[in-house]
Amino acid sequence: MIKGCKICGIKDSDTLNFIINHPYPPKFIGFISNYPKSSRYVELNSLKELLNVKKNKSEFVAVLVKPNNEILEEIKSLPFDYYQLYDCTPDTIKNIKQKYKKKIITALTIKYESDVLRHKSFSDVTDMYLFDSKGYEKSHSFDHDLIKNIKLNKEIMLAGNIKFDDNLKNYEKIANYLDLSGGLETSGLKDKSKIDIFLKNLNKLKNET
Repeated sequence: MIKGCKICGIKDSDTLNFIINHPYPPKFIGFISNYPKSSRYVELNSLKELLNVKKNKSEFVAVLVKPNNEILEEIKSLPFDYYQLYDCTPDTIKNIKQKYKKKIITALTIKYESDVLRHKSFSDVTDMYLFDSKGYEKSHSFDHDLIKNIKLNKEIMLAGNIKFDDNLKNYEKIANYLDLSGGLETSGLKDKSKIDIFLKNLNKLKNET
């Protein structure tokens, strides 16, 4: 059952304020905090300024790819509720969770069934799983059938080329949360009209179930 969504890759205050104050705001808002390869990356000083807002009903997520101690120390006082971690071992995640007292979204990039099975190693250290494509900053797809029948004791977030106007019922039996970034953009920038359509469609779906 779809409970909500994460809108990821926010980098400007205008879009952030639109999302936070939307009648149907996302459960999670993600910020690319240490991955300069992404066009959605937000440099530290800009990130501090951007996050100086009232979150209202949303929770903030720091998206981190194999973070080092330096970036973890730099962002530790920022108002993040979750750390979304790519390319980290279970031991690394355990240490980060214990030291910084953050909830953890473990991001697993998927191409083959063997990639999915890696989830077993993280069951003791994660609060939620994100199944994503191998594209990282690119909006690639993966075969959602690979995760359709797995049984987990944690909630599932799904990413990977989901579009703003997709039939969201297609994801109901796969995930608890949908994670969109590129699917809400036009020419590489977040598009408020697409965000609005998506959030309204998601709210409609939730009211039907």
